[in-house]
Amino acid sequence: MKHPFIAKRYWKDRSTPMGAVDELAKKFDGVIDLSLGDPDQTTDEGIINFAFSEAKKGHTRYTDFRGDPELREAIQHYYREAFGVGISDKEIMVTTSACLGMYLSLEALLDPGDEVIIPSPYFTPYPQQVELAGGIPVELQTLESNDFIPDTGDLKALITERTKAIILNSPNNPTGAVLNREILEEIAAICIENNLVIIADEIYGSYAFNEPFVSMITLENIRDRLIVLNSFSKDYTMTGWRIGNIVAPEAIITTCQTINENVVFTAPSISQRAALYALRHRRTIQPPAIALYKERVLYAAKRIDDIPWMTVLPPKATFYLFVNIKATGKTSSEVSALILEKARVLTIPGNAFGRSGEGYLRIACTVGVDRLKEAFDAIATI
Repeated sequence: MKHPFIAKRYWKDRSTPMGAVDELAKKFDGVIDLSLGDPDQTTDEGIINFAFSEAKKGHTRYTDFRGDPELREAIQHYYREAFGVGISDKEIMVTTSACLGMYLSLEALLDPGDEVIIPSPYFTPYPQQVELAGGIPVELQTLESNDFIPDTGDLKALITERTKAIILNSPNNPTGAVLNREILEEIAAICIENNLVIIADEIYGSYAFNEPFVSMITLENIRDRLIVLNSFSKDYTMTGWRIGNIVAPEAIITTCQTINENVVFTAPSISQRAALYALRHRRTIQPPAIALYKERVLYAAKRIDDIPWMTVLPPKATFYLFVNIKATGKTSSEVSALILEKARVLTIPGNAFGRSGEGYLRIACTVGVDRLKEAFDAIATI
């Protein structure tokens, strides 16, 4: 938007296919929304009740700048219990969402012109987050034929003297791809050889359906160059609470804290108490939610397989499906718009997730099986 009061760097139109589809959806009534990754379930009642009681007890003030000490201790316990990894308290910072954690990390790392490699398809904010921090996003394309796993040869070819970091999102939004230990170790070796930082976005770690999730934090030889981002949004159905955390070397955490003091100061105190309860009760809270979304994803994948012009890889993780619609001969945006117009179902065109996403749609299985059935019954008639 060109305007005399708007910074010139924002004059260029930054609208996205995701935003365009959302605006288009407002023209229709009765739309089944399979677009955003915002689960339809309410946060666990125990979390809500605990947060309410903690607010009544007085947890309504600023917390420690790096987060509630009890929550940081619970995060340490989680990593010991889940991955057998010890983390220093000084390596932890609680943030107002993993999205903010990503921005703080990039702002702490990047000098103007530094390059950040981002495997594509990617979570849509990544490139602009890199640019906001003064960096240059570099897209590493992946292929469905390789399960959307980055090719290490392609990765090496993109590294230049300005490359500072790589962002790895496993399990991946939008594809559901999961990086196993072998590929993680190969990428880690490349990063060590080229002195790169690894930013591991692991917010869907609980939603690995087939094999146990491997966190990059279990690779001890990269701990000095590793930033891990986590969120309570998806793991605990707490999207509106806006709470996440960073695990990183002390120097990076200290810098993120300094930046954060000039952005939001501290994460919301009540949300931090809610997160504390969630971590302490994760063994009872998480399994029903994971089972629910796995059921939905498997149902949706089966319905997709019955539609001649759609295919999808067997689901491995997350509650997203990245659906191949290349058989239509149309673009992602055209097919997404057609499904909205004819079936009243809102999806996200794959080109919103980078060049590797053209020819695909992302479907978020964040509604019940009954609504998914309604959606696919309608899509099947197109």
